Amino acid sequence: MSEESVSAGDSDDGVNRQRRYFLIGATSVVGGAGVVGAAIPFVKSWVPSARARAAGAPIRVDVSKLRDGEMLGPMPAWRGKPVFIIARDAAAIASLQADTEELADPDSNRQQQPAYAKNPWRSRRQEIGVYLGLCTHLGCSPKYYGEVQPEPFDPTWKGGFFCPCHGSRFDLAGRVVRGVPAPANLEVPPHSYESDSVIVIGIDEETA
Repeated sequence: MSEESVSAGDSDDGVNRQRRYFLIGATSVVGGAGVVGAAIPFVKSWVPSARARAAGAPIRVDVSKLRDGEMLGPMPAWRGKPVFIIARDAAAIASLQADTEELADPDSNRQQQPAYAKNPWRSRRQEIGVYLGLCTHLGCSPKYYGEVQPEPFDPTWKGGFFCPCHGSRFDLAGRVVRGVPAPANLEVPPHSYESDSVIVIGIDEETA
């Protein structure tokens, strides 16, 4: 074999080796990318989605700045539903025990609250009320009227929640007034106190 043919063969082998190395490298990169691409959805499946977390995750709410007659704002949400947290003074608490004649379910006989909220104020503490802010008629969000004073929709108004959509009314414990479209009291979510000023909504003795 001539030196010329040997040189050409060596050159061809060098080129072929470079091509092989390139193809091997490219295949490895593509294969690796494929494995990573396949792994990402699999790894993501280990982590609950935001929607899943929102579906049942408890929330902690600071009520240290809440004053008598006020409703906490900005309004927190639990499981995608607004939560009304209100502060009641002594006069409001007393009225919840006395003025019950016009209420449809004053003793909370319907199962719309945990056992510890089956009382005149429908909450753990008399001075703090915690209710889901959805009218039990069609799911509208009632407006809060914390003052005991006449209102256009009720000249004998003693404070509470009024749904302007269809006229349903609830007292300061979320108990529905007779003869309105709403068939039941506002729902009370499970809740507990992490401290004197922090309420945990979504966890109590039954759901812990």
